[in-house]
Amino acid sequence: MNQSTESTTESNPFTKPGFIIAAALVVALIASTIVIFLLPKGQGNAEPAPPSGEPTGSVAATPSASAGAEASVCGLPSSSETALGAAPETKWELVGSMAAPTDPKVGPGKTDDQGIRSCFAHTPTGALYAAVNLWALGSDPSKERAIAQQLVAKGIGRDAGMKAPQTAAPPSSVKIQIAGFNVSYTSAQAVVELAFTADNGALASVRTNLLWQDGDWKGVVADNGAPLEEPRQIRDLSGFIPWSGA
Repeated sequence: MNQSTESTTESNPFTKPGFIIAAALVVALIASTIVIFLLPKGQGNAEPAPPSGEPTGSVAATPSASAGAEASVCGLPSSSETALGAAPETKWELVGSMAAPTDPKVGPGKTDDQGIRSCFAHTPTGALYAAVNLWALGSDPSKERAIAQQLVAKGIGRDAGMKAPQTAAPPSSVKIQIAGFNVSYTSAQAVVELAFTADNGALASVRTNLLWQDGDWKGVVADNGAPLEEPRQIRDLSGFIPWSGA
């Protein structure tokens, strides 16, 4: 374990200065998750986010929400639902090295010439799809700057991160895919806890904080540009709703 931890830590971009906001949110989290995956199984167990009700986690460092009032930027529907208790049926597409969900009624409603997928429905399912697509896009380091510009919520952390030089995460032989989820939701913000599985059989989870801003779901970072939470190893998918496209 020592050798794996040391070698991974040396290449972990989360330890490098000048890390741009997209890397802090996505690529660094993936690198941190890989560290978790290299630990022996059973080193820890994360408590999944509650499936409904008020989002959990730090919100003090998030930009202010506007009560989720804006209509979808690409005309996707909204709903009064606040819970997602079952895995949605969906089509999966490979984005970077990760399978991501797609549905014409949920999103992504827009894909630009850089391959950035955006515009997700103002619903619990839309928040889930947005979180997974954000992670999948982050598996491609070439999209770091575009992710920061388009998919991160406006605020102090994003502004600070956008001034930093771009730094790409080194490639890793460990591949991860979505294995399950929980969604805590209000119309203004959501916390999507995703379970990941690696090709070595290890499991980890991480909470992704989202705001409904400018008619779409945006990822949230702390004022210093760091993720609000880091990944944790889990023993199994207990407490998660299983869901996978790979």
